[in-house]
Amino acid sequence: MTVTDQTQQSAAAASKYENIIAILSILGIGCYLALRYVYDTGREVYTLTVNADLTSAIANLYQGQFSFSTALAQLPLLAVLALGGFPLVYQLIVKLFRGNFGADLLAGLSIVTAVLLDEYLAGSLVVLMLSGGAALEHYAVRKASSVLEALAKRMPSVAHRKSGDELIDITTEQVNIGDTLLILPHEICPIDGTVLEGSSTMDESYLTGEPYMTSKTTGSLVMSGAINGDSALTVRADKLSVDSRYAKIMEVMRSSEQYRPNLRRLGDQLGALYTPLAVIIALSAWAMTADVVRFLAVLVVATPCPLLIAIPVTIISSISLAARREIIIKNPAILESIGTCRTAIFDKTGTLTYGRPTLTELIPGEGHSEQEVLTLIASLERYSKHPLSGAIIKAAEKAGASLLSVCNIAELPGKGLTGNVMGKQVQITSRKNFVETQLAYAEKLPPVSGGLECIALIDGHYAGTLQFRDEVRTDSSSFINHLRPSHLFDRVMLVSGDRESEVRFLADQVGIKHVYFSQSPEQKLELVRKETKAAKTVYLGDGINDAPSLTAATIGIAFGQNSDITGESADAVIMDSSLLKVDELFHIGARMRKIALQSAVGGMALSLIGMVFAGLGYLTPVAGAIAQEIIDVLAVLNALRAAIPPKTLSDY
Repeated sequence: MTVTDQTQQSAAAASKYENIIAILSILGIGCYLALRYVYDTGREVYTLTVNADLTSAIANLYQGQFSFSTALAQLPLLAVLALGGFPLVYQLIVKLFRGNFGADLLAGLSIVTAVLLDEYLAGSLVVLMLSGGAALEHYAVRKASSVLEALAKRMPSVAHRKSGDELIDITTEQVNIGDTLLILPHEICPIDGTVLEGSSTMDESYLTGEPYMTSKTTGSLVMSGAINGDSALTVRADKLSVDSRYAKIMEVMRSSEQYRPNLRRLGDQLGALYTPLAVIIALSAWAMTADVVRFLAVLVVATPCPLLIAIPVTIISSISLAARREIIIKNPAILESIGTCRTAIFDKTGTLTYGRPTLTELIPGEGHSEQEVLTLIASLERYSKHPLSGAIIKAAEKAGASLLSVCNIAELPGKGLTGNVMGKQVQITSRKNFVETQLAYAEKLPPVSGGLECIALIDGHYAGTLQFRDEVRTDSSSFINHLRPSHLFDRVMLVSGDRESEVRFLADQVGIKHVYFSQSPEQKLELVRKETKAAKTVYLGDGINDAPSLTAATIGIAFGQNSDITGESADAVIMDSSLLKVDELFHIGARMRKIALQSAVGGMALSLIGMVFAGLGYLTPVAGAIAQEIIDVLAVLNALRAAIPPKTLSDY
């Protein structure tokens, strides 16, 4: 069993125990309140209905019955304290020996104090607060197993091996190097290999981040995890399943989980200051007056409910607000720390771009017009499955071109698409193929630009060059440029698996200076780890290839839910893939921290005032408990403001 597996099992066991204690606390407190209500109501009714002359005598008899009933009603509370409070007291003793003074330590002291004062209800409430808050935290941050489960679900387990004229289904572990496999339409490729027969397209965006469908024909390389198009492919296995690209990404995911940064909770930070101060005040009151009751009264008043309740309520309220804004918070801890991140790392495709190719320019050749070339090639491209055909047809529709009839269509591997359009022979091919076949006309081509391109020929002569780019989001530039002044980011980076020309073009468009291109998932992961060691990082990405980086960064934000793996790896998911929503998440986090500090620090300040009064003898333990409950109500009411949407959640 790996360290990661052991950690996951321990976390799951702890979470299950805390859930049970939280439910038990609710049931115990509920039973106690119900029994007390029945007994209190019964005594009032009985007293009012008896003859006035007999009241005194009967009241004495009833008082004994009521005392017994009160003790009976407290049995559920005793069960809560025994099952939930005893483990906490044990942890208290361990923390005392380790010199760890946190908010839960003071809560443990409060439980002991409540038991000594026969304040069982107060002690049970503290148990409920502790167990409920811990259960919420474990549920929110338990992600590693779900990430690997999502990866495993998507990884194909069966391959179709050709043996003569037979097709045999085998497990992917049984595939050997050199085996001939058949990949059916719309299946996920099980191994890394080379196409032997067939022509199709594959969606590799899950692995590479590239937004385009990739054409596959004889001699093309295929990657495990890619989704096949409409046609079957016969491929040769070049690697074993365990050595495939997809399996390597799973290994990277396991590795990245072990390096996941730990976020120190806001309540612990405040509790580290508050707890020693409360203990000092309590001991001072005892030492100066020699009255142990004052020590107990101070601790009752000091119960850190603003830390234990107000902060979780603020977080839950902020999560609710985010959900209404189509932002799914999967790890509540990020709301506490997102405002402290100083490095923003962006993937390119689907993050700062829309993830779809767009025809940006059509440069017509000599003797041809832009409208003529666009009309002819769009008429032909509507019969193609090439990844750029959709962009060409969309551009023709926008230009109002009327598509013409086509015949004699052919799409030969390496030659491009050809067809007869209204008596003209039209061919769409690559620059490389054009230069190889018509070297004398190479000088007619415009200079190579970033992005994708294709060459159009009419009747065998150069007719134009079409240039494509992944469409940049309209708000990418304004969003990037406001990160430093509005959110205090010191460093903004663009990290992509795309080639240099594409990445640098985008960086220039949006204003990013730190650029990394042609990065594999492993290289991205190492880069994110390095940056996270230097400063807290936010990583924004889309696609399986981003999953390791999303997990390794201090905070990982995924766009959309195109991939279960990406969503499970991320701390937050932006459902509608909008940079505006990312900015709203930043503001929700900052607002959550502000309100949480108001509730916690304000509650602590009022508690400190109450502790002083208790230490001076002006508050008994019972009065101190009532005062603390009032403070709790004020802190929680303020915390609930986090769920109320402000007038604006964005500033760009």
